[in-house]
This record gives sequence, C-alpha cells and structure tokens, in this order.
Amino acid sequence: MAMQINGNYDYSRTGYAEKGKEKQAAEKAEKAKEAEKAFGGKSPDRLPGPQDEYISSEKSGKKPTGLYRVGQDEDGNRKIFFDNPKAAHADKNASGEGADAKEPKVSGNSQGKPAEICVGNTDKVDREIKKLKEKKQELEWQIQSASGDEKKIRELEKKLAQVEQELSQKDNDTYRKQHTVFS
Repeated sequence: MAMQINGNYDYSRTGYAEKGKEKQAAEKAEKAKEAEKAFGGKSPDRLPGPQDEYISSEKSGKKPTGLYRVGQDEDGNRKIFFDNPKAAHADKNASGEGADAKEPKVSGNSQGKPAEICVGNTDKVDREIKKLKEKKQELEWQIQSASGDEKKIRELEKKLAQVEQELSQKDNDTYRKQHTVFS
C-alpha cells in the first residue's frame, strides 16, 4: 500500500487547536440563539425570578440583627460594640421584666446597657503569701537555734529552700492576677 502526500497543503492556516476553539465558539453562539428563542427574545444569562440585593438597615426600618455595631464612646471616638442577645435576654428575665419592657431599671451607658461593676479580691493570695513568709522566718529561726546538729540543719535548709522557691513563684503580680477572685 502506498501513500501519496498532497503538495497543495497551506501551512499558513490555523492549527488544530485553533480550529477546535473556533468550532466550539460557533457551537456556543448557536446554542445562545436557540436559548434566546426559547426565552422569547430575552438574554438567557438573566433568568427570571427573585434575586439577592443589599438593603441597608436604615432603608428597611428594622433593627440590624448583627452582633457587632459601630458607635461612639464617651470621648466621641468611633468604637465597635458587641450586642450579646443571650445576655440581654438573661438580664430581662433576672430583673423580672417582661418582653415589652422599654428601659432597664439600672442606669447604664449610652447604649442602654446596665452598668456592670466588678471588684477584684486578692485576700486569699495575700494570706497565702503571708503564711509562707511566716514559715520562712520560723525555719530561719530554727536553723539558728539548732547550732550543732548538722543533720537537722540540712533538713531545715531543704525545707527553707522549698518555701523560698514557692514564695518566689507566688509573691509576684502575675500570680496575683491569675488568682484574683472577681465578684
């Protein structure tokens, strides 16, 4: 079997990939025309029916449902406020107010939230530190009074080292802040 090559081939024409793209574009255009006829002359890109659109809370007249809002602080600076719906619901139930109550009984800030007062108490930590210091003084006194018994002195010095280590861990601001009781 013999093959013959046709010498009339034009190499300047587009390649196979470009021919395929042209064919696909022609098919898309044909489908678009068919879809346009089916939709009565309207563009098939825009389907009829409801579409999402942004409506600002000012235009809708409803209160925004978001948890964060922008407001002004006491100095007039812009600030982001967090509205916790669970906390507001719990406050109303705790105070005995119904759902139709308009103003809280407790005076509050400019957003109508009741004022919250927290008191930090470090008495427990202070007592603990005071006991450790007293124990340290007692051990130092026992070491001075036990002048002769080396075994007892070593044992007391070990206890003293433990107390000093515990005292250095607890007698600082970080420990106080971590163990402060708020009410």
